[in-house]
Amino acid sequence: MKNSIKIILASGILLLSLNACKKSDLNLKPTNDVTADVAYATPAGYKAELVKLYATYGLTSPGGSDQSDIGGLNSGFADFLRLFWTSQELTTDEAVCAWGDTGIPELDNSTWNADNQFLRGLYSKAILQITFCNEYLRESTPDKLASRNITGSDATNVQRYRAEARFLRAFQYWVLMDGFGNPPFVTENDPIGKTPPKQTTRAALFSYVESELKAIEGDLADPRSNEYGRADKGADWALLARLYLNAQVYTGTAKYTEAITYSSKVIGAGYALKANYKDLFLADNNVNNNETILTINYDGVRGTNYGGTTFLINAAINADMSPASFGVPSGGWGGNRTRQNLPALFPDPNGTADKRGVFFGTKSTVDDISVFTDGLRVTKFKNVTSTGVTPPSLNGTFSSLDFPLFRLAEQYLIYGEAVMRGGSGGSQAQALTYVNNLRQRAYGNASGNVSALTVDFFLDERARELYWEGHRRTDLVRYGKFTDASYLWPFKGGTKSGAGLPAYRNLYPIPAADLIANPNLVQNTGY
Repeated sequence: MKNSIKIILASGILLLSLNACKKSDLNLKPTNDVTADVAYATPAGYKAELVKLYATYGLTSPGGSDQSDIGGLNSGFADFLRLFWTSQELTTDEAVCAWGDTGIPELDNSTWNADNQFLRGLYSKAILQITFCNEYLRESTPDKLASRNITGSDATNVQRYRAEARFLRAFQYWVLMDGFGNPPFVTENDPIGKTPPKQTTRAALFSYVESELKAIEGDLADPRSNEYGRADKGADWALLARLYLNAQVYTGTAKYTEAITYSSKVIGAGYALKANYKDLFLADNNVNNNETILTINYDGVRGTNYGGTTFLINAAINADMSPASFGVPSGGWGGNRTRQNLPALFPDPNGTADKRGVFFGTKSTVDDISVFTDGLRVTKFKNVTSTGVTPPSLNGTFSSLDFPLFRLAEQYLIYGEAVMRGGSGGSQAQALTYVNNLRQRAYGNASGNVSALTVDFFLDERARELYWEGHRRTDLVRYGKFTDASYLWPFKGGTKSGAGLPAYRNLYPIPAADLIANPNLVQNTGY
């Protein structure tokens, strides 16, 4: 679906306004001069509205890269991936940013509060996308389809679209559950009006996401059979496996057996590791790639914004790194790089042994956050193809690299960690095989193979395999190291040598603006 999504976006077919959710009233109905009866009048209309649900992952507004669909947030910051990545990486040992924009130093130093604009942006963006999914589901019931004379195979197709909308909504509720714990909660069954949404609990939201993902499984396309960029059973199982791996954090009850069950379903569904690790993060990663399960799609000309992979590439390089070699000849923003903890996990941080470790620079230590050359720069993402071709790029800045939300390697690691944590239905021998499959790709031979596994091994191996892909905060929380003083990184807790944090910071705060707007909400403990 890479091309179909982007062509539709380029034509401006976004039929509902993206301005309806400037605060988190999840039961607001998006409105525009184009009514629902017009937008959903035909089977093609339902497909176009489905595309819009996916498009909200890759755009900041229907009006282009200079507009924001999140009130009060600069358009450059309003992309979902940029906000999610910031929450998952800048607050950890894997990344730090030199910029002084309001809210970034607080994330760098683990001192965020309920007014942080980036956390508020992520919270609002997730709620915006949930709002759109709810509206899609209201407009695609059997009664609605019958009233519009949509029957037969067209109705069957819409049933699949509905399952995908429910998946996208479940994913955003997982984002809120993982980061904020206890968000407001509304589905398509709640009446539209001015009544503020009720607050849910983390445990209740876990049960809801779990039940939704199981309920839609039968209506989704079989693994690897849907259009590129659309959710299928493989994505459904992958999110369930991720959910179960973290169930102890979310609910207090471990579900490692279930994590093994669903990661095994993904592993057995015909996916395969891409031969070269680096090719997963190049601009033609949509071609001959059976490892990636679901992506956010980007186009450097027809669907641009300053987030997404455009942000990941440009923010990690500067003029001294030859931006043209990264496929952004007019780019290079000099912001993000890693703290010394990440390159220390590799036997050779220049990737001559474990080729997953790709860094630039000579100084791994971060003594001054504002100095871009303090800390090695990550060169994992490039807007060039595996044959060295740079795709067309508006103004020489924007990226066509698609971002993997789920890929097979993560499922190998979920399986292994769940086995080592005591889940049943798997084996340590199989877990070791999966780990060494990853390491043989990383080293190019068996020299990096390991002979035994521990629970702690997987935290480090996940960093080596998945760094800068938006997993680290969740992983550190699961291992009890995100706030605890037993594991430190530079400027954790606001001090150069690092310091422990109070445990309540394992959750982000409900944004202060939403507490004011919605009297049903109670702030998370500690904020």
